[in-house]
Amino acid sequence: MKQTTLSTGGFDRFGKTTRRATFLAEMDRAVPWSVLCALIEPVYPKAGSGRPPVGLERMLRIYFLQNWFNLSDPAVEESLYDSLSMREFAGVDLGREGAPDETTVCKFRHLLERHGLGKRIFEEVGRHLQTQGLKVSTGTIVDATIINAPSSTKNRDNARDPEMHQTKKGNQWYFGMKAHIGVDSKTKLIHSVVATAANEHDKHALPELLHGNERRVYGDSAYSSQQEAIAQAAPKARDFTNKKGFRNRGLTEREREKNSRKSSVRAKVEHAFLIIKRIFGFSKVSYRGMMKNGNRLFVVASLANLFMARHHLLRLQQRRCV
Repeated sequence: MKQTTLSTGGFDRFGKTTRRATFLAEMDRAVPWSVLCALIEPVYPKAGSGRPPVGLERMLRIYFLQNWFNLSDPAVEESLYDSLSMREFAGVDLGREGAPDETTVCKFRHLLERHGLGKRIFEEVGRHLQTQGLKVSTGTIVDATIINAPSSTKNRDNARDPEMHQTKKGNQWYFGMKAHIGVDSKTKLIHSVVATAANEHDKHALPELLHGNERRVYGDSAYSSQQEAIAQAAPKARDFTNKKGFRNRGLTEREREKNSRKSSVRAKVEHAFLIIKRIFGFSKVSYRGMMKNGNRLFVVASLANLFMARHHLLRLQQRRCV
């Protein structure tokens, strides 16, 4: 039998604040919990004659843990038992109760998907950030990225996801969905999101990515020659998308210089994709169908905005406490 030590008995002599614990402490203060809980509360199960539901805020915290650390329903349940910082963030005390099981986590996720609450969470977070001084400016950067999906047919249905499609980028074929975003050129915050199949051309989502008050619209060469679409969605906007060269007419030296200057601004959109795909791990779809993955895209985009704005939000809180 393994001997019980002071450490395993709960009397740790040494400790260190981990990056995960620091991240969760910052996000705990950055997320507007009361606002988001009020948004979900009307559709959340009420206590009745059966088993009482788990607290709404606790389930929302666990759902955000899933999206921050790219965890499946069973994995987030195991992580709550394994990680003290996650338990403290979710408010789970194993001395009194167990963590919500994977079925409870799955039902909560399905509740948000069924009522389309991912998009409403994204909109509510956007309004919250604007009230905290992070206003949307008159410049928008548009771009899209591919979220891969399994192309194998070795599954229960013996078929690929019918709502996902393939597309060619360069000399490489990809299968999955496409995440289109509109990013503020000043704050780098995401203000619009569109989810489509991967074979949808970037330009088709352009009108939905503009808020209408733009003065400048930036984008790569996939959005070139879209002056009419830009004018209809944002009448005051000037087209600052990169020019595209053709086989029989390459770009002039002046056009290449202009593209380079535009790209110095357009590159800001890559910060948002870095957070979504690399830090939060949404580089591959987790579910079948556009509805579920689109809902996750909206939630991850809202969490990415809070992550980018967290230092600003924490400074405001410190000033109010002084």
